[in-house]
Amino acid sequence: MIPTSYFIVLSALLFVLGIVAFFVKKDLITQFLSIEVMLNAGNLAFIAFAKAHGLIEGQIIVFFIITVAAAEAAVGLAIILLIYKQKKTIKSEDVNLMKG
Repeated sequence: MIPTSYFIVLSALLFVLGIVAFFVKKDLITQFLSIEVMLNAGNLAFIAFAKAHGLIEGQIIVFFIITVAAAEAAVGLAIILLIYKQKKTIKSEDVNLMKG
């Protein structure tokens, strides 16, 4: 059996990778995907702790997180498509929605 600490370390590495990618990459699609990686890292941590303690609550929380992530993916991609239709770019530094 694989120790829980391995899963926690993997989760932390995935979360840090998502944070780094979010701040380094400048296009909205990559930033969006890095947010998804961070959500999945959190899911992995919940599953690891639930498995280690023999509880089902962590898996239930992960189910709701996956549901929210699916809704966020649909809405986020729709927003990115609308931004691309209006601005003809998906670079985050070129997109300033506060300007008229």
